[in-house]
Amino acid sequence: MQNFLRAVESRDPERVAGCFSSDARYANIPHDPAVGTDAIRGLFGAILSRCEAVRWDIVSAAYLPDRAYLERVDRFFIAGGEYAIECNGVFVVDRDAGLLTEVRDYVDLGLWRSRLAAARQ
Repeated sequence: MQNFLRAVESRDPERVAGCFSSDARYANIPHDPAVGTDAIRGLFGAILSRCEAVRWDIVSAAYLPDRAYLERVDRFFIAGGEYAIECNGVFVVDRDAGLLTEVRDYVDLGLWRSRLAAARQ
């Protein structure tokens, strides 16, 4: 899990994609999932390329052998401003491979869009 969080904060989509199995699914709910490492790389490339920095702060976490539940505040620094959104994620891990096989992130998209509107101007 820490490898993935550090990869996101590195803003390197190749490093992010390297945290996933080849057939992994990343669903940024309510959007359709990105399936496979190429799609996940593209998803994160589009997001991370706009940011000067990214920090995902863990508020609370619960772990089972093959999954993690993370309540986070995701912070994106864009055009000199900080844009934060509360998020809850479910991370499924292939423990043998040490790779993520599925992520489901839940976010209030309307709230995120309203906070991000200033960065898009």
